[in-house]
Formats: sequence, C-alpha cells, structure tokens
Amino acid sequence: MKTFIITSTQQLESIAHTVIGLTLENKVFCLYGNLGAGKTTFVKSVCELLGVEDNISSPTFPIINEYSFSDGKIYHIDLYRLKTEEEARSIGLEEYLFSGEICFIEWPDNFENLLPNNYIKLFIRKLEDDSRVIEIIEH
Repeated sequence: MKTFIITSTQQLESIAHTVIGLTLENKVFCLYGNLGAGKTTFVKSVCELLGVEDNISSPTFPIINEYSFSDGKIYHIDLYRLKTEEEARSIGLEEYLFSGEICFIEWPDNFENLLPNNYIKLFIRKLEDDSRVIEIIEH
C-alpha cells in the first residue's frame, strides 16, 4: 500500500505518474471516495499526463466516457446510478474491464464480483482542511 497526502491539485501529478507506472501490469483502477473527494479530478490528471486531448469530465450521466491517447483508450466509468450486476452487464461493463485498455471505475463497491483478478484500489479521502489522502492498494 502506498499513501499520499496532497494539499493542492498540482501535487496530483506525481501520484498520477505512480498510477501510470502501474498500468503496465494492471488495467483496472477502482476509485473509492465520497462525492467531492476528487475522483474525477484524479482521472483527469492521469489522462492529461497520458496526452488525452478530449474534454475530461465526470461520466455520471453517460456512465462511460471514452478517451483516446497514443497507446490506446481510457474508459472512465461511473457506476453510481447502477443498482444491480445485471444493469452493469447490460451496459457491457465486463467488455470494458477485459478489453486490455485502461479503466477507471468510480463507485465500484457493488460490482467487485465482476472485476478481473488483478486491479488497483484507489481510496481518496477529503480531510477537513481540504487536503486529500490517497491510498493505492494492489488487489
């Protein structure tokens, strides 16, 4: 487990580099944290470092945003509005997860049974002083 404490969004870059290094062996990253913790901001930081030129935004309403970069695709998936594994399967979640492309999943709590064996958990907690604690755990 790696733990980081950040006090500004500029500090996300070093953590994003750490996560990018993990993409060589892991393609699925599960993001845990309350609303407003910074999950989408973190994904945006990773995408920008990888050279994504698209507008990076929360996939809350479309459920899945797809971004292209020089080495492939990044799928940013938000499962907040889904209630059952059947709903997740109906949107093709497993196809994304096993595509070999990088996947960032927000709100994966109820869908861990569908995840591949190897994935990374990222816990983002907002503290009272607006700093963040980010924990990276390989599963």
